[in-house]
Amino acid sequence: MRATRRSLLKGLARAGFGAAGVLALPAALRPLPLQAAPLEKVKELGVLRVGLYTDNRPWSWDDGGKPAGIDADLARALASQLGVRADIALFLADDDIAGDLRNVVWRGGLLGFQPCDVMLHVPFDKILIKEEDNVAFLAPYHRETFGAACSADGGNCEAHPASFKGHPVAVETASIPDLYMLGQAGGSMTRDLIHVPTGYEAVAALTDGRADFTVATTAQIEAVVADHPDSGIKVRKSALPLMMSPGWDIGIAVKDNARTLGFALEEAIGAMIADGRMKALFAHHGVQWHPALAAQPST
Repeated sequence: MRATRRSLLKGLARAGFGAAGVLALPAALRPLPLQAAPLEKVKELGVLRVGLYTDNRPWSWDDGGKPAGIDADLARALASQLGVRADIALFLADDDIAGDLRNVVWRGGLLGFQPCDVMLHVPFDKILIKEEDNVAFLAPYHRETFGAACSADGGNCEAHPASFKGHPVAVETASIPDLYMLGQAGGSMTRDLIHVPTGYEAVAALTDGRADFTVATTAQIEAVVADHPDSGIKVRKSALPLMMSPGWDIGIAVKDNARTLGFALEEAIGAMIADGRMKALFAHHGVQWHPALAAQPST
């Protein structure tokens, strides 16, 4: 049985490693593929079709009919560097990552959804890489982690999460934060949890009195703080005790025979990281950019 996006991260946590064990070779050192060059096709058509999740704020979401978010801006920047325009296709997550990759990258989905040239925000994980023969995983461009935050009146955000027993705690349904909080206080916090569809919404619940505490990704917390600067949200500074996930890298995926396109995008991402544009792009959304561990040179 293949993992869902969330259960994949659970597996990383149980195994005690993230994507750091997968080192990306520089594009210049990779042999060129034998297949025809999809990069040339993209340039000939003048369009880069990019697949993004539709409910993954602050990374990507539908903002009144227009794709918005960090990954949406990154997609446009990458297309610009190739000298083409971006055609961003927002999609709902399938039951598992394999389904997302099948529908978005290498085959296409039901009801006529056409495959994309590239998919962003793909976990850069050695287990997933081994399982997916039809996909090339490249260009890890960010390292994500989990954190916590409290409402302005939520109490001591540095306290042990179990101390929030009896307080409303917002979490994304069926996520690692959900499981983490269910395990606090001897498993007795079930009635304290407020389940919402996304991590961004869980953090946003701190702004309107629905919750006193939340656990979410660092990017989700930072984005909500930036979007609600007067809310008084307190961000936890210390690490969460016994958090099951040490963090994970995110990268891109292209069809296996589209490696020329993947290498070109990887070089473009590397250039954006090197000259500070990647950091600035993240900062525009109130999120701090962190280099992917998998992209760091081995020592």
